[in-house]
Parts: sequence; C-alpha cells; structure tokens
Amino acid sequence: MRSPQGVCLFSLNFPPEPTGIAPYAGALADGLSKAGFSVTAHVAHPHYPEWIIADDYGQWTRTEERGRTSVRRRLHYVPRTPRGYRRLLSELTFGLRLIFDNWRYPAAIVSITPSLFATALVALRLRLTPNRPPLIIWVQDLYGVGLAEVGEGSSLVQRIVRWIESSTFRAADHVVVIHERFNALVTQELGVAADRVSVIRNWTHLADPPNTTAVQARRQLGWPADVILAVHTGNMGAKQGLENIVDAARLAEARNSSVHFVLVGDGGERKHLESLANGVSHISFVDPLDDHDYHLALSAADVLVVNEKPGVASMAVPSKLTSYFNAQRPIVAATDRAGITAEEIFAADAGLVVPAGDPEALLSAIQSLCADEQAAERYGKNGRQYRDAVLGEPAALAKWSDLIQQKFRDSNQN
Repeated sequence: MRSPQGVCLFSLNFPPEPTGIAPYAGALADGLSKAGFSVTAHVAHPHYPEWIIADDYGQWTRTEERGRTSVRRRLHYVPRTPRGYRRLLSELTFGLRLIFDNWRYPAAIVSITPSLFATALVALRLRLTPNRPPLIIWVQDLYGVGLAEVGEGSSLVQRIVRWIESSTFRAADHVVVIHERFNALVTQELGVAADRVSVIRNWTHLADPPNTTAVQARRQLGWPADVILAVHTGNMGAKQGLENIVDAARLAEARNSSVHFVLVGDGGERKHLESLANGVSHISFVDPLDDHDYHLALSAADVLVVNEKPGVASMAVPSKLTSYFNAQRPIVAATDRAGITAEEIFAADAGLVVPAGDPEALLSAIQSLCADEQAAERYGKNGRQYRDAVLGEPAALAKWSDLIQQKFRDSNQN
C-alpha cells in the first residue's frame, strides 16, 4: 500500500555537490521532509562538476541520512569527459540502477532531468507497474533544444533525443519547469498538455550573504585587492563557451587593463580552458568552494559574469543567477539578448547584457560598469530585490507540497 506521505526523489546530482542542480535537489528534499513527507532520495555519488567521484564515495550502494531525508546512493559510470556516447552511457547506467531499486510504494515520484535518459527508464518501469504512483518530472534543462543550440549531434540524433524527451514528458502525470519560456517549449514543441505543466521557479538556496566587504573577502581568500575582479562561478562545460572569457582576459593583458577574471569551479572543459589561458596573467582558475568561501568569492567580486556559447538561448536557466542576485553584485552576461538568461537579467534590471562570443564587448562592459559606481550599486540592489520578490524558497516549496498532494489524490480517484 502506498503511503500518502512517501516521496521518492530521483536525481543524478545531490549534495554535497556544491553547484548546479544538486543544491536544489537537496533543498526540495529538505523542504518536503519539513512539510511532513517521508522523503527517500535515490541519487548518484557526488561527482559534479569535476566529473570524478568524490573521496570516500564510490561504493556499489550506500545509505545515509541527511537531516530527515533517507539518501540511497548508487554507483554508476562517471566519464571524465562527459560528451556524446559517454554522457549517454553515464545516464543509462544511473537509470538502470534506479529501475532495479526498491522504491517502497511512495505516494509520488519526482524525477529530475538531467538526467533525461534515467528519467525515461523510470517512466518505462512505471508504465509496466500496476497501481503505480504518479510521476512528476522536474525539468532543469531541455536536451533537444540544447543539442541544437550547442551544435552537437547530427540532425537524426537531435530528432531522436527530442522524441525521447517528448515521449518521456508526455508519459508523466505532471511536468514542472523552472521558467515560463520552458513552459512554452514543453507544451508547444514537445506536445505536453498545458494543464499538466506547472512553472515553479528555482529559488535562492544560499543563506543571506555575510556582511563582508570586497576588501575583507579578498583578504580572506588571498585574492588581489588592487584589480577589478570579474568572477564567473559554476560548471565549465560546452554550453558556457568560456573560451570567450579567456579571450577577454588576453585582451585585458594586452591593454594593461586592471580587469582580472576568476573562474571558480570545474567541468569537462576546464583542462582545455587552462591550456588556452596558459601564460595569460589576467585570468585565474579556482577549484570549487564550500558555501562559506563561495559567499566570499561572490562578495569579493566587482562584477559577476555569466557567459554562454553563441547560439545558446533556451536550453537552460543558469543556476548561478539565483546566487548572483543574492550577492548584491552587478552582473555582466555575454549571451543571446533574446534568450532566457538575458530575459532574467532584464527582468531584474541587475546588470548588462552583451553579445555572446564577443570578448571585446565583454571587457568593455565590465570596465564601463566598474567606472560607474552608482549604476553598479543599483544593479546589485535590484538583483537582491528580484530574489526576494520572485525567487523565494517558502513559496516554491509550498507549491511543490501542494502539487504532490494533489497528484496523490488524483491517482487514488483514478
């Protein structure tokens, strides 16, 4: 018999991973647990953004408690370079671990994509399960759009992925997307009925920033005090197109500019980027930071940078934006002006947007913004106000709780 308070959460990423989807998956598990649900998180071992399984992890199975959440970790294939067939194999092996696990009759299942292919296997198992619990898919990225925007895969591969994505989403009892733009894509292009799609925005998962000045933060981190720091955080993957920042740093060096770029994080493209930046004095690479030092890194910045590969517009909402808004620092985004990232920054009035793949424009925007202290301060305050008004955690978690309860009631009636 299914428990009215039991929830299974399936996620490839989960704390203690510091960035990307993991903090939101952990926050959802915590929030639902506090709301009275019995949450079991079926997750992988921590491996992101380095794409290396963390020390002390890697057992075939591992069970742990995280607050009120029971966490069941399953070993899967983790490629060092997560591209093409290696990425597919990684998701499929995680999905196979999920579908042969014991789910213990939950009231509802929440499966996060990424991982799309693991979620597709979950949907297939549920289709073969009598008296099955409702499936809610939480969409953080759109694969079909993403392949087209970053130029990966042949047209045949892109069509196959879009078909899998559409079939998986239509098999779900409900689909939750993180932005209104995703809502339009999921309903109009992937064929999901509009009444089975909800928008629940990602929320700020960080605590309020410490009352630390940029000078104090730089001193604690050992970062230079006499330069303009432009900080980018998070994944270093294909869709970020961070070669643009390396080129901007090279320009800054050639012009003896005071702008210094800091890339915080890791990812499949980091080694390539470090090779490109070899000998460039105006750029530094920093390994992923814990929450305390991550706060300091944001506080140390004069400008926070979002960078996307030319052509990337609708595949994802950068998770770093919620943290950037929280930090009260102005943002410069090198991205498509018609894309989701630019739309968010314009909605918040939190910074400047320049064309993707234009290092000259990126460097000029950073310099001009830092020369106008009033504008920089205004953008920082606007971002924080937008966070408070639109990206609050309590309202988002309340929507999740209501949705799960409603889907459980609907499944019982059917």
